[in-house]
Amino acid sequence: MVEIATLGPASIDPAGDDAVLPFSVEGLDVRGRAIQMGPALSALLARHDYPLPVSKLLGEAVVLAVLLGSSLKFDGQFLLQTQTDGPVDMLVVDYRTSGNIRAYARFKAERVAEIEAEGLSKPELLLGKGILAMTIDQGEFTSRYQGIVQLDGASLEEVAHTYFQQSEQIPTIVRLAVAEMMTREDGGASHSWRGGGMLMQYLPEASIGVHRDLSGGDAPEGLEHHAEEEDAWAEASSLVSTVEDHELIDPDVPAERLLYRLFHERGVRVFDPVPVREQCSCSRERIQGVLSSFSAEEITESIENGEIAVSCEFCGQKYAFDPQEFLG
Repeated sequence: MVEIATLGPASIDPAGDDAVLPFSVEGLDVRGRAIQMGPALSALLARHDYPLPVSKLLGEAVVLAVLLGSSLKFDGQFLLQTQTDGPVDMLVVDYRTSGNIRAYARFKAERVAEIEAEGLSKPELLLGKGILAMTIDQGEFTSRYQGIVQLDGASLEEVAHTYFQQSEQIPTIVRLAVAEMMTREDGGASHSWRGGGMLMQYLPEASIGVHRDLSGGDAPEGLEHHAEEEDAWAEASSLVSTVEDHELIDPDVPAERLLYRLFHERGVRVFDPVPVREQCSCSRERIQGVLSSFSAEEITESIENGEIAVSCEFCGQKYAFDPQEFLG
């Protein structure tokens, strides 16, 4: 990661849409990543005719997966997946360290319509109760790492906070925002999607060393209370908490400007942006390889109208195969 500059009022050109911007604020011992998504998010959501609340929820999952997956220091895959009893019973976001991302949502149309009609399409109502799994895969010959956190009537922002608190034990704040944008063109209206997010973590040279729910008198013997470190995190997190959703997605407030606005008194540095693009990894050859592993009975059961038809749930691409390719 190469440092670009310490931000000033007009120090560098904006990274623009669909680029993760790593940053650090040494004065507060925090590091993080910020992003604004535009064309890539619009293209991804346009792959399917989702109801608006489902598109917004999937968009939030995409922004979260990009913020988390872009931290990987090796070639691999970051997979974010929910399984719940809610109207949107599955979200899957597949982020590759090359910057390619694809996503898919499965939902119960009638239940989503009911919630939409009541004007209560909050993320927690759409998700319901279940789990969110985050899987890191470094490829063949390596072990997968998976973290699981319960979804229990919470938004994706809240679930991310719970994950870091329970699993990573690193003070972390996550902000996510997604909205449909309407523009007028040639007497008509067109729509697109914008998303934005920020993930910030407290990563000092020394551990924070104290739990928030312990007062000084209750702390275990030998555990030091680092008041300055706690004050630094309190300041940083309170600043990020002031950011409103529209600021995260506003193209007139690029990530660099927002970071400068928040942290200029402490000095904020940004690093090389990491581009993100909507790109499915499915291919005829890959699916052909999967079908080749099927038994003759499984191939026969897959035949419909004289062919085997396979559709990619992520991008909707359809592939047709002659069963004789696999029956020999």
